[in-house]
Amino acid sequence: MRIVVGSGSCGIAAGAGKVYSALEALVDNSNVTLGVTGCIGMCYLEPIVDLYEGDALRARLVRVAEKDAENIVKTAQTGDLSFVENLIISADDEGFLSQQTRIALRHCGVIDPTDIEDYMSTDGYKAIEKVLTTMTPEDVIETIKVSGLAGRGGAGFPTWFKWNAARQSKGEEKYLICNADEGDPGAFMDRAVIESDPHNLIEGMLIGAYAIGAKEAVVYVRAEYPLAIKRLENAIARAKAKGLLGQNILGTDFSCEMRIKAGAGAFVCGEETALIESLEGSRGMPRLKPPFPAQCGYWQKPSNINNVETFANVPWILLNGGEAFAAMGTENSKGTKVFALTGKIKKGGLVEIPMGMTLREVIYNIGGGIKDDKEFKAVQMGGPSGGCIPKELLDTVIDYKALGATGAIMGSGGMVVMDESTCMVSMAKFFLDFTAKESCGKCVPCRIGTKRMLEILTRITDGEGKEGDIELLEELCNAIKDGALCGLGQTAPNPVLTTIRYFRHEYEAHINDKKCPAHECTNLITYVIDKDKCKGCTLCAKKCPAEAITGTLKNPHEIDINKCIKCGQCRTVCKFGAVETI
Repeated sequence: MRIVVGSGSCGIAAGAGKVYSALEALVDNSNVTLGVTGCIGMCYLEPIVDLYEGDALRARLVRVAEKDAENIVKTAQTGDLSFVENLIISADDEGFLSQQTRIALRHCGVIDPTDIEDYMSTDGYKAIEKVLTTMTPEDVIETIKVSGLAGRGGAGFPTWFKWNAARQSKGEEKYLICNADEGDPGAFMDRAVIESDPHNLIEGMLIGAYAIGAKEAVVYVRAEYPLAIKRLENAIARAKAKGLLGQNILGTDFSCEMRIKAGAGAFVCGEETALIESLEGSRGMPRLKPPFPAQCGYWQKPSNINNVETFANVPWILLNGGEAFAAMGTENSKGTKVFALTGKIKKGGLVEIPMGMTLREVIYNIGGGIKDDKEFKAVQMGGPSGGCIPKELLDTVIDYKALGATGAIMGSGGMVVMDESTCMVSMAKFFLDFTAKESCGKCVPCRIGTKRMLEILTRITDGEGKEGDIELLEELCNAIKDGALCGLGQTAPNPVLTTIRYFRHEYEAHINDKKCPAHECTNLITYVIDKDKCKGCTLCAKKCPAEAITGTLKNPHEIDINKCIKCGQCRTVCKFGAVETI
């Protein structure tokens, strides 16, 4: 039997490395082997260990700890699952995967990302072989056109059009670039794909390079992804050793080198022209367009840029045909989309679904609903560049057009779920704080406008909002959207505009009533003790760092609001729900 430990960053953070070490110390039987795989997507169940008999999955074990290693090895040696029956995944949790349609993630959590032979056993590199031996570059571009594949980095621009533009541009020296600079808070799709299936990315990029006529490919990946970089470096070396990268690939006249550039973590470098500036060694700042990268990109040569997920779809499309991909999704949004499902959700992780599924289906059917069964309030789509979609629009279908109509965007795939305890004004401030700090400062609307907006939002959440602030925010939002140079500035107002659009009453409560309806903004809440609920256990008084709580044993206590620093310790430790906020 084969023991496989999920060893993506999420699994390792949850303790998979320690589990692997404990298993390694016990596996000395020739009929038991130990291996690793990437992230299957069920991050909420990590560490995950799979047991295989041949190619068949015998059991998936979840929330595994070091202490479970001995019983896992016994099961592997004997085939008796009774040793690990308390660890076997439930039928309900199996539904997390069974309700998905996986293309970009099809190998993630299944193959060993460090072993090229494992990838090749699943038809890996068959697509590039087919392309190089039976197709012209124009044939490849036509297949991508038929598939309807749109760029998965956020804008949803037709992939074939970008490829064709670069193909048609004059010049022998062209470049293909993968944008793996994933900077949205709560997004980790690209990281998981690179860590779990690096050869799929390489193959997709090779096909793209052949299509546009590029002899050099670059993966621009954020330096905060050390495991992804390590596994991609290994994959590139293995592919070169197999004759799948470098000169005369697979014995043909097509040659392509590939290298990695580690970015310094600037969010603005997710914008393609800022990324190019960074690649060239300059500060990451966007360029004026036109000219577009397809005509004048890296070193002023024709260049094509797509993100990780876009390239991850390409080998499947070339093997199965553009029509097969186009058969999934909606009329204007074809195929599948990967999302990082995070926030106040029971089952957080990576999901890949056909376009056209509703937000409700993703959040409640796949994600299991809201943590602690609280009330769903909103979902942030598209990261700092996106918007908040309220519960009234929970049945919105997931495609570019429908999400755009709500004021949000598809984005790269972040999906942050919020419950009734989330203050929407504070949420808007959080995302605007991020974009204001990440602004490159090149253009005035973004550099100055986002700071002015952040100042107003901070004043409102501090209880110092005044009449006219909402209207001023809206005016600034529109000015920034119209005047900013690049996508960062143009989309920065989205969280503010959507929260005003759908949660204006919360802004008004902050400004007019000096109250935070969600009881989140510290300056707008007061802690009190319900004397009918208080049992006089004294625990809150003992934990209060400001000594603001008084009372005697077995008698109701009281909070001195003049001393209270609103740290919330009293509410956290109270076992009777006696501490409330007003």
